[in-house]
Amino acid sequence: MKAYYKILGLCIAAGLLTACSEPPEIAAKAAKRPDVAPYMGANNGFVTKGWTPGNQASWTESIDKRTQGQNEYSRIK
Repeated sequence: MKAYYKILGLCIAAGLLTACSEPPEIAAKAAKRPDVAPYMGANNGFVTKGWTPGNQASWTESIDKRTQGQNEYSRIK
């Protein structure tokens, strides 16, 4: 019976230690590029209509329009 508790304790300890060895998430850091302005964007078919990549004014207008679409107060009216 003592051997059973020892094995159970070792399994629990091993499980707890493997949870501590999880690698850090670096994908979020790789997505942010400080050398490229946000309004530069991608020049592909997935961009919002009315937005031209590289044009800061159209980018700002597109972001403002998107933000207003998510505003519950303006959606209720």
